[in-house]
Amino acid sequence: MSVSHPRRPSRAASLAIAALLIAAPAGAAHASDSPVVAQEAPDESTSSPTTFRIATSGFVDSFNPFVSIYLTPTNIIRYVYEYLVQNDAEDGSPTKGLADSWETDDGTTWTYTLQDDLKWSDDEPITADDVVYTYTQMMEVPELAVANGNLVTNFESVEAPDEKTVVITLKGPQATNPGIEIPVVPKHIWEAIDSPAEFVNDADVVGSGPYLLESYEANQQITLKANPNFWRGEPAVERIQYVYYTNSDAQVQALRSGEVDFVSGLSPTQYEALEGTDGITVHSGEGRRYHSFSINVGLITRDGVPYGTGNEALKDVEVRQALRLGTDTKTLLDKVLDGQGVQATSFIPTSFSKWTLPADDPVIVEYDPEAAKQKLEDAGWTVGADGVREKDGAKLELRLLADAEDLQEVSISEYFVPWMEEIGVKINVESTDSDTISAKAVSGDYDIYFSGWSVNPDPDYQLGINLCSTLPTGTDGSGGTSQDGYCNPEFDALYDQQRAELDEPKRQEIVHDMLALNYTDTAQIATWYANSLEAYRSDRFTGFTLQPKDGGIIASQAGYWGFLTMEPVDAASADGGDGPPTGLIVVGVIVGVAVIGIVVFLLLRRRRSADIE
Repeated sequence: MSVSHPRRPSRAASLAIAALLIAAPAGAAHASDSPVVAQEAPDESTSSPTTFRIATSGFVDSFNPFVSIYLTPTNIIRYVYEYLVQNDAEDGSPTKGLADSWETDDGTTWTYTLQDDLKWSDDEPITADDVVYTYTQMMEVPELAVANGNLVTNFESVEAPDEKTVVITLKGPQATNPGIEIPVVPKHIWEAIDSPAEFVNDADVVGSGPYLLESYEANQQITLKANPNFWRGEPAVERIQYVYYTNSDAQVQALRSGEVDFVSGLSPTQYEALEGTDGITVHSGEGRRYHSFSINVGLITRDGVPYGTGNEALKDVEVRQALRLGTDTKTLLDKVLDGQGVQATSFIPTSFSKWTLPADDPVIVEYDPEAAKQKLEDAGWTVGADGVREKDGAKLELRLLADAEDLQEVSISEYFVPWMEEIGVKINVESTDSDTISAKAVSGDYDIYFSGWSVNPDPDYQLGINLCSTLPTGTDGSGGTSQDGYCNPEFDALYDQQRAELDEPKRQEIVHDMLALNYTDTAQIATWYANSLEAYRSDRFTGFTLQPKDGGIIASQAGYWGFLTMEPVDAASADGGDGPPTGLIVVGVIVGVAVIGIVVFLLLRRRRSADIE
């Protein structure tokens, strides 16, 4: 390899450093003076079997299912509002939600029959009118189409012939079940709200899922309570409480001390250091997220008006392709992620094997700095006296936004800077906080930043937020949900084809063609599909369900299964259950705690670490 990488500690060295930090006095290391943000004492003892506490640092925009796009609130929304059709726990395929059954003859007209005796949490009946109201708002009010609007772009009409029947008529055939992934809200509540797009929906929420949002205290805690009217039955655990901590090391310490019961987003070092701690179980599952460098390709609004401060050089696809050739994603996976994941090809993870771009696809290129140099030469960028390439008097100098408190982003930057220097590109790392990065990402004030989204079992949504029609409407980045500001009419045409293709193998081929085109256009450089590293108090709670069943994850699922089936250990023992959590392959039991690791990403569901969700 022609690049001299920064020295990184070995796994053993990392663990040794962690052990030293554990014994260090307060103030001896960055993580040691990171207090919990929430200062108020919990309303129940930390060992209460009736409250399951989850450590978080996630940003909340709102709990409004029409507009929220951040990971933490959208995950919670999945527990509060049932869909017409749910994603199955075993493999993510369509299964019962509010609808008991559905049928379609040609993929254009879909008829759903609701289950009997469904009730909202306030005891009002759930009817087909609630579904019609929800979908119609998204179809007719642009401000209510921010979160999931692209899922209804093919809708011609939604009707309710009677209280238990919903008929969705589409403009054209659609392979994806149109009842999936849209939270259905209670019409009798929402039609009385004056400005539904501005409604934060953060207390005493009327819902239909297994848990209800009871209260929210910004940067302190989010409390959910079990819904006795949930159609699958009231959950065994009375409350779920998200407790805020300033960083991931504080979260791990809280897990060890018993202040919380669950932590996700662990770094490999934290995960390995936790293996063996009495009363705690760690789990590594195949996640549904991808991680990438998002590149400012020259952002424009839906009407073609340029916005943002992106470097003009990045409008040239040859330059972007050179950046890809000069980035060694295999080394990033091995050294930064400690091999806890899979090298990425596109924005559809390998956990969805039918849809992901195969690693042997002809468009995939290997790390090749010499080829990167040649591509830049051919594009007219010649090396200047200082080693930085120039063209028409402009230097090839780019800004990389990085979260100063995120050790993964810091580590990646340490590799990326010399790799780019090797091919003649100067990278200026702008270290800041995650809130600033999110704001800059939305407004287009960047050249490159670290991104990542959570993807659903069906790729339609993620493909759909790469269309020209989902670009922002405003020059401040508002009015749209676009993954990377990507727009290619050829991609859009293929999108229409895959959505209408009812033959799954043929649809797979089209999806692969779309991902290959996006790969070649290089609006982003996908780095890895990370394993989801989680840990929980197995001395208190058991019965978690994985999605998918084999090697899946507990938190951040495309559904509500992870925490739906959990129960207190005492209750499980009383029932005779002393085995591992439902479907859970136990990776290890834990004893030691590392105080070095990453700050949990402020993961945008759909932009800077998003969940689509």
